[in-house]
Amino acid sequence: MKCVGIPLLLLMTFLLAACTSLSNPLQLQPTDTNVAQKATNAPQVSSATVTATERSLTAESTLTPAKNKTVKAFPSATIMARLQPKDWQKWPVVPQLSETMRQVYQNGLSRGNNPAAFMKVGDCESTPTWFLGDFDDPQYQIATEYAQLQPLLDHFHGSFGRTSVAAKSSFSAASVLSPFWADPKQCDKDETPLDCELRIMNPSFALVTLGTNDAWDEVKFEKNLRQIIERLLAAGVVPVLATKADNLEGDHAINTVIARLAYEYDLPLWNFWSALQGLPDKGLQEDKAHLTWGPNRFDDAKVMKRAWPIRNLTALQVLQAVWDATRAAGSQ
Repeated sequence: MKCVGIPLLLLMTFLLAACTSLSNPLQLQPTDTNVAQKATNAPQVSSATVTATERSLTAESTLTPAKNKTVKAFPSATIMARLQPKDWQKWPVVPQLSETMRQVYQNGLSRGNNPAAFMKVGDCESTPTWFLGDFDDPQYQIATEYAQLQPLLDHFHGSFGRTSVAAKSSFSAASVLSPFWADPKQCDKDETPLDCELRIMNPSFALVTLGTNDAWDEVKFEKNLRQIIERLLAAGVVPVLATKADNLEGDHAINTVIARLAYEYDLPLWNFWSALQGLPDKGLQEDKAHLTWGPNRFDDAKVMKRAWPIRNLTALQVLQAVWDATRAAGSQ
């Protein structure tokens, strides 16, 4: 069974599904316990900003691969001319935080939002078994060449391993907005999964990774994603939108919608789709929906040809970029 949705005729059957189609469940695979926590040559994530009329685009690398390793490097966020949504495939993997979103972040702090918390909004591929959960494990040690990310892991500790009520198997954008799908053990009556997780986590940032289960109706997806964005912004939470790896709809309509809304609201866009294009089969399993599995060993060139470690590593890079931007502005 899969977490990817299907047309309405089979929806009720499929909503019981989970990510059990992935043959190798994500397990903690710590690096050598003697790995140093600091590295003098560790890559740095830029703290430059973009304005409402600028978008970063460059081929420079924010991730320095280990010597003699074939680890894929990703573009940094140097300020250049802002690309239009139709050119989203050329947008960088790691975004910058705009001045507009800096103001949203500051507004959130004034409302009491936790600067050391982020929330996850998505389907089964945003649950901690697959996504980010390893980084809350005290035994996990990040590879030396990425040791500059350790302060990030310390700062957001507790968010990585959190099982979000707004990120569940088969969730679509509509599910996030429906009280029907809220966890009755954690959520108030008539509270949506989105509002419930906002209340519980009181975050400053939200990683929004939706779209695969909306591939059959981009019009409704855009309406619902817009509502999610506006609810987050009203709460003083910075939404970080992510493009999806698959193209189940056949014409990349969903990723185009995601890019268009990121552009319209001046949001940071994590272009995860772009990060996978150099991988075997573009990081997808035979079903062209689920990601290829690999543990979070970022110093293993063979592992880094798999989609899951790329997803987790680039997610950390994105969080680092937006966190750096708030600190550069004198925020917490």
